[in-house]
Amino acid sequence: MTDSARLKGVALGAGYFAPFQYEAWTRIPVVEIAAIYNRTEEKARAIMSQYGVPRYYGDWRAMIDKERPDFVDIITPPETHQEICDYAARRGVHIICQKPLAPTLEASRRIVESAEAAGVRFMVHENFRWQPWYRAVKEIQNVGTIGDFTHIHFLMRLGDGWGNDAYLARQPFFRNYPRLLLYETGVHFIDTFRFLLGEVDSVFAHLRRLNPVIRGEDAGQLFLKFESGATALWDANRYNEIEAPSPRFTFGSLRIDATNGHLTMDTESNIRVKPLGRQAFEYPYAREQKNFAGDCVYALQRHFADCMLSGTEFESHGKDYLKTIRVMEAAYDSAMKLQAVELR
Repeated sequence: MTDSARLKGVALGAGYFAPFQYEAWTRIPVVEIAAIYNRTEEKARAIMSQYGVPRYYGDWRAMIDKERPDFVDIITPPETHQEICDYAARRGVHIICQKPLAPTLEASRRIVESAEAAGVRFMVHENFRWQPWYRAVKEIQNVGTIGDFTHIHFLMRLGDGWGNDAYLARQPFFRNYPRLLLYETGVHFIDTFRFLLGEVDSVFAHLRRLNPVIRGEDAGQLFLKFESGATALWDANRYNEIEAPSPRFTFGSLRIDATNGHLTMDTESNIRVKPLGRQAFEYPYAREQKNFAGDCVYALQRHFADCMLSGTEFESHGKDYLKTIRVMEAAYDSAMKLQAVELR
């Protein structure tokens, strides 16, 4: 490590989302990414050139053993995560791992348990709750401007999943996922709704496939009831379009009802607060179109680095994130059974 870096990391992966993570690391002075592994060396070299990663390895085990990093950033497909996490944990290397965490709840649980047994710190790269608009919504909730939150409604229409060439340009592996909408996208919103409303009590989901060229579901409605009595409805599909300059900026529009009013957020991330019986007002907060979705990747990775250095708990630590995955699995169970699933 250099004198200015206090955490040495290595990273695995150079796919579509990886550049967002490498770019964010370059803006965190206490972190140095010392090496990269990727199955395709050409892709890794492009990352190295753009983001200043000094060394390439064609064998991720050799990279971990030789570099002896403080942490590993795993940006590979979910079916590879368990093996990599187990190996890193046995060598005392702390872990930040992309979602989906694993193909099943059982495999996800084994990942978390192996890290805990080895005494290494483990965080899931779940960045949606770090989008600046959700941090602003949390501020509004904490101050109590509109009282207790009672219902969340989110409308998502990404428009990237229609036609015979759906997903090919950006994330072609989506086409072969046996589970898509909830597994890849909905899990973000489940975690964010938990961030705002607490733990889920019951789940009801209706899922379907609109585009016949893909394997998994691409449309549906997810209804969550929380232990507090609050509810949330996620009405989403990746097939139909929305008239927005950048559909993937906020992924859609939001309304939250509360005991003393409501708030809304449009597709440009503008938040408007309406207390009961009073005039609505725009809620000012800092955000920008940088990196991905308001620079949430940087915010999450900054949180990881700060917690690593201070010893405080991660927001999305392994045991907490298993609760999110459990809700997702219950949603698939509900859609299959065509009935609500209780989580108590």
